[in-house]
Amino acid sequence: MSLGKYKSQYPRVAQLKTAEKLREHLDQEGIDLEFDENLNSGENSPFAKTHQLRSGNKIGNAFCILPMEGWDGTTDGKPSELTKRRWKNFAISGAKLLWGCEAVAVQPAGRANPNQLIMNEENLDDFEELYQLVEREHKTAFGNSDGLLTGLQLTHSGRFCKPNSKTKMEPKILYSHPVLNKKFGLAEDYPLMTDGEISELIDDYVIAAVRAQKTGYKFVDIKHCHGYLGHEFLSAYDRDGKYGKSLENRTRFIREIVAGIRAEAPGLDIGVRMSIFDWMPFKQGPEGTGIPATEGPYKYAFGGNETGLEVDLSESFQFLKELEKLDIELLCTTAGSPYYNPHIQRPALFPPSDGYMPPEDPLHGVARQIAAVSEVKKAFPNFYAVGSGYSYLQEWLPNIAQNVLKAGKADSIGLGRMVLSYPELPADVLEGTPMKRAKICRTFSDCTTAPRNGMISGCFPLDPFYKKMEIHETLKTIKAS
Repeated sequence: MSLGKYKSQYPRVAQLKTAEKLREHLDQEGIDLEFDENLNSGENSPFAKTHQLRSGNKIGNAFCILPMEGWDGTTDGKPSELTKRRWKNFAISGAKLLWGCEAVAVQPAGRANPNQLIMNEENLDDFEELYQLVEREHKTAFGNSDGLLTGLQLTHSGRFCKPNSKTKMEPKILYSHPVLNKKFGLAEDYPLMTDGEISELIDDYVIAAVRAQKTGYKFVDIKHCHGYLGHEFLSAYDRDGKYGKSLENRTRFIREIVAGIRAEAPGLDIGVRMSIFDWMPFKQGPEGTGIPATEGPYKYAFGGNETGLEVDLSESFQFLKELEKLDIELLCTTAGSPYYNPHIQRPALFPPSDGYMPPEDPLHGVARQIAAVSEVKKAFPNFYAVGSGYSYLQEWLPNIAQNVLKAGKADSIGLGRMVLSYPELPADVLEGTPMKRAKICRTFSDCTTAPRNGMISGCFPLDPFYKKMEIHETLKTIKAS
């Protein structure tokens, strides 16, 4: 079913032009989102706050560039010129925390697409060049690279692996999921990863971290979000053996990775990007709107209750206690998965081609993530917590984000889709420059629709570089159909 013929019942953020209109809409919808009408700039801005990690590494301001999946590397996992262009934009954004820039596979079978970057021995020079590019471009733009902290997100895509074809999934799963197996065409008896395979993968993570440190990166992220393998461990309630059922077993994967990194790459900071809550999968309903994909109790939502439709951070807090024991300070928060419940993960008015119309005003999704991160900060003040889900706020992003920082609801504001169209947003906010309306991400989801249909990812509607590409016409045809 095409979503093109459906129109959203919710107003666009761009229509909420004044503080009065925004406040009125939030009140009508019952959305708890506080904002500052006036922004501070320069040294007085909450965005300018610095932070020194326990390791001694410094983060020069409260903006973070979130890691996004790349679809434009080479088939042997090296960065292309398109990859380098994107990383350069991150470097000149003004943000001082670059959380991995994009997801990097630790082994070929774990790639989310055939063009995803791979951290291996053959690609070491390329990753060192990427790191040096970021340092050089940031220094050129701002005079120095003081306080710039650049890491690398290490990942295995689990049940969403597509290592050899953009259209053929080759899943690696930990347990048989009654909804997701069916959704993605897997039999109930589809083979599970063995404990031996997991042990080999842990070794690959450690080796990749050693290589990341060798090539200059100051930290690595052990990805635990969005339904990928690290996240799936947290909901492996049905798995037998030492990696399933009990929380001790479900956290063994990350404990063993961290122990290996501490031993083999001393001094390397470790971060975790985590879906701090999850819901049940959604599907497109009769009217194009997202509806729950199953009924009755749902037990696989880590950070949710058994309705599959509400947040319950009890187990999330237990996991965070484990991270504290591992002396991890860097925490990058997110929620859900782009593959099965995108409206809670990255709120948008316009869904990708394989998605659904939002079942709620997307501002609810933003508020839900901000509230959850706030609860995390209250309970775990020693984490340096990065918030996510802000791109949908558009013109109001700085106002709401400033309020979040002032209230201590998060330590850093993470930006993903927004910097594809508007990379210099952090610098503009810090300098007190009005936002460039023509560059503001409107969450058209082309950056997702394109790779879902075997093309590279980029901001086709707003970035002139992508807008003039021939494949933009193909993308418009796909959306129209």
